[in-house]
Amino acid sequence: MNAQTEFLSIAGPAGRLELAIDRPVAEAQGVAVIAHPHPLHGGTLTNKVVQTLARACVQSGWTAVRFNFRGVGQSEGAYDEGRGELDDLLAVIETQAPGGPLCLAGFSFGSFVTSHAAARLHGARDIRHLVLIGTAASRFEVAPVATELHERTLVVHGEQDDTVPLSSVMDWARPQSLPVLVVPGGGHFFHGQLPLLRTLVLRHLRA
Repeated sequence: MNAQTEFLSIAGPAGRLELAIDRPVAEAQGVAVIAHPHPLHGGTLTNKVVQTLARACVQSGWTAVRFNFRGVGQSEGAYDEGRGELDDLLAVIETQAPGGPLCLAGFSFGSFVTSHAAARLHGARDIRHLVLIGTAASRFEVAPVATELHERTLVVHGEQDDTVPLSSVMDWARPQSLPVLVVPGGGHFFHGQLPLLRTLVLRHLRA
């Protein structure tokens, strides 16, 4: 993301996991772990939406940790339909944010995995923020968000997303009465609207 980005690898459940870490100028208020889109469709930690989330987190005073799921980039292992990827995400949290405030963020497939991580960690960890962008509700069984986390959760979706229809996200959110912030004219990858997306995430993280 910038010259200060720190790259490292950690031991994951299926082999080494590749990480990219960006730190705020001042002392961090916590660690944000950000999950990327579908491994079999070009999703990596360098995805532009993922980088946009990382920038917003760093600008809000969080250490931003991006990582490649198993089988992506330098990460070892093979795609596991979300099951192993959840284990990957939990391993990154365990090593990079073993305690303290936590921000969990994901884009597309990454939102699906992040939702299950939030469900697993709720009550055991201090989840300050949950950010779900382009949530893949039409393709995967996204976990519901605990009622206690609703005020700390930001769900953003493009009005004209042709990868994950807005209607599927509304069907997921409706039974929970979980608000969804809709970007007018927005597509799945928010082409031309990444600065707006960053502003929306910044506003949420600073609220």
